[in-house]
Amino acid sequence: MKELDDAKVWEQAWKERGDLVRAKQEKAGIQPSRAFDDKAETFDQSSFSEEGRRRTERILGWLEGQGVDFKGMSILDVGAASGVFTVPMLERGAAVTAVEPSPPLVRLLRENAARAGASGLEIAAAPFEEIDVRERGWEGAFDLVFVSMCPVLHDWSAVEKILSCARHYAYISLPASAGGHSLAEEIWPLVTGEPLQVGLHREMGFLQHLLYLKGYAYHSLVTRESKMSELSWGEALQEMRSLLRGRGMTVDDEVERAIAGHLEKAYPSGRVRVRQGGRFGKVLVQLGDESMRA
Repeated sequence: MKELDDAKVWEQAWKERGDLVRAKQEKAGIQPSRAFDDKAETFDQSSFSEEGRRRTERILGWLEGQGVDFKGMSILDVGAASGVFTVPMLERGAAVTAVEPSPPLVRLLRENAARAGASGLEIAAAPFEEIDVRERGWEGAFDLVFVSMCPVLHDWSAVEKILSCARHYAYISLPASAGGHSLAEEIWPLVTGEPLQVGLHREMGFLQHLLYLKGYAYHSLVTRESKMSELSWGEALQEMRSLLRGRGMTVDDEVERAIAGHLEKAYPSGRVRVRQGGRFGKVLVQLGDESMRA
């Protein structure tokens, strides 16, 4: 049982898991920092839909409830995508440095910020893993470092890099369990002959336990959420390519024909409604004032 109190054991376990995940992605030809290039437009539309805006407001509202006042804040948004959080934070009066390596998402981010009339935006168009925070003068430079569902969180060293940039707060969100994906549940048995097995996401557990062992003060929240999206046949096929490759499957012509055939038969209108859901964890690390708020 002493292992449960040994931070090095947890750090090594997280690193080994992260190395395994990255090895699978490399084998499948997936580059995480560019994984959204082909679906940037679809992701952007979902992010700024009515449902997406409500989700953003719930998360920013939760942060405000913990004492985060965005007005006048300096914020580092790591994995900013097309601005789903960057733009509302700018509208609240913050100055935001957005880290986003995907060129299509950077273009959409600029457009969304300009459309909102928001000022105070700087963009670092590079993978966070490749950024030297000391060289950029980012160490302790931001009131809040914000990292939402971003693949940079592959081990504790990545968390330390994020925390090193924060002056008062660091917000990190991760999957807390593997979620459902209605289309994947249809396609997986079709191409493998077996039902889709849902695995665990351990990263949230690693994160919370290491923060606890290392003496950080933090608020945490785990929610169960779901969303519906509508895709074209082409978009659905692309999503299934990414999902299957992410699970280590080779997507050859035969597999693609099977997927396309299913889409045409099951969704003759050409529009595919997809339900996704799961548990999601949110952590706000307090690096300044550590007192409880009413």
